[in-house]
Amino acid sequence: MTTDRRWWALGAISLGTFMTYLDNNVVNVALPTIQRDLGLSLSGLEWIVSSYILVFAGLMLAGGRLADILGRRRIFVLGLSVFTLASLAAGLATTGGLLIAARAAQGVGAALLTPTALALIRSVFPDARERATAIGLWSSVGALALALGPLTGGFISENWRWGWIYLINVPVGLVTVGLTLWAIRDTPDVRVRHSLDIPGLATSSLAMFALTYGLIEGGRAGWTSPEILGAFGLAVAFAIAFVVIERRSREPMIDLSVFRSRVVSGGMLSIGLWAFGVFGIYFFTALYLQNALGFSPLEAGASFVPMALVMAVSAALSARISQMVGTAPTVAAGLLVMAGAIFGISFVGEGGTFGDLLPWFLLYGLGGGLLVPVTTVVLGMLPADRAGIAAGVLNVSREVFGLLGVTILGAILNGRQTAFLADGAGPLTAFLDAYRTTLVIAALIVLVGVPVSLFSLRRSRSGRDGDRPAEAVPAMAQG
Repeated sequence: MTTDRRWWALGAISLGTFMTYLDNNVVNVALPTIQRDLGLSLSGLEWIVSSYILVFAGLMLAGGRLADILGRRRIFVLGLSVFTLASLAAGLATTGGLLIAARAAQGVGAALLTPTALALIRSVFPDARERATAIGLWSSVGALALALGPLTGGFISENWRWGWIYLINVPVGLVTVGLTLWAIRDTPDVRVRHSLDIPGLATSSLAMFALTYGLIEGGRAGWTSPEILGAFGLAVAFAIAFVVIERRSREPMIDLSVFRSRVVSGGMLSIGLWAFGVFGIYFFTALYLQNALGFSPLEAGASFVPMALVMAVSAALSARISQMVGTAPTVAAGLLVMAGAIFGISFVGEGGTFGDLLPWFLLYGLGGGLLVPVTTVVLGMLPADRAGIAAGVLNVSREVFGLLGVTILGAILNGRQTAFLADGAGPLTAFLDAYRTTLVIAALIVLVGVPVSLFSLRRSRSGRDGDRPAEAVPAMAQG
């Protein structure tokens, strides 16, 4: 593949990722309009969001494995096609049931597309330095999608029919499919010869479905209800079955020995803590902007744009910074800055303005972008023929910790708010006090990532970032 075509390939990969990231949060500000038009109950409204996340997280490991088996370009194009067609169905849906089904189908497409994107970058950019730059640019596009989602959703819901939040994916998807077919070619090291490992795929997917369902529905059903305890019990049971199957399989989906690597395990935890902060704080700060400061949905979405722009620039520059000072200090600094920004936001109260929040938002974006080198290092530690499943594991860590951020911080916020109301505080005062308490707790949790990244991502004696290269993991390379 020529150099010029490689960068066109990165454009196609980034466009596909942009679509799925945008779809994660574009719907939130349009939910009231959708509820009115389709006559949905609160439960039906929740499942418009949850059906996508549930299927997306549940099938992501399977998507990564299929990419390694059947060819990454093939699965990427398949994922794009499914996602685009499902977006068309969602945009034209006339009932709640059709919309929920279309959202689940979008989740299938995203589960095929998302892990394959990182695996394709690994294949298209075999040079480590170029790959680091490519992952930084790819991550910048993802950061922009996080901000443009609420902004796009707010604009469409206020000016157009809500269905356009999904229909805009159709032309983008068609262009991306064409660009992918032209710019990306499967090579011998991209299409590999392993078996599917059906038992491993089944047990890992069922474990993720059960865990994700428990996290999504726990707040509604009650964390100690039989339904949620049963879901978590099934998640544990299927996870144990998965470990047993993988240890005994002649050709496992994941060689569990790779998790003994401090870079792989520590890198996944660092990414998870980042996602905990990004998804959790993003969600509840959007509520704060509208409920406490009186922002409209469009204004609240626009407030996140400066943060995302800084995160995009920081992500693009993170590879160069990491090369100069090392991955561990870069990632640790990013998490430290994020934690400080979250803590700073907690001091902005009811009378706050966007100007009061802006410096902390910008710091938050700066820190968030510095986490990109984790992805580069972890992918570089694993064999090229398992890049799909490796990317799937990284994305599962991000999604699960992101859900934990929303559910755990949500439980803390609701608990504190109830306590403040019981003490006689007004609704707004109770929400603000609970929100600020939640921010402090979130900052402390993100801060845990600083020593984790300094230890796990430190340079080896040879001067490399990490403790061993991919070639030193023979079991994964062979099977």
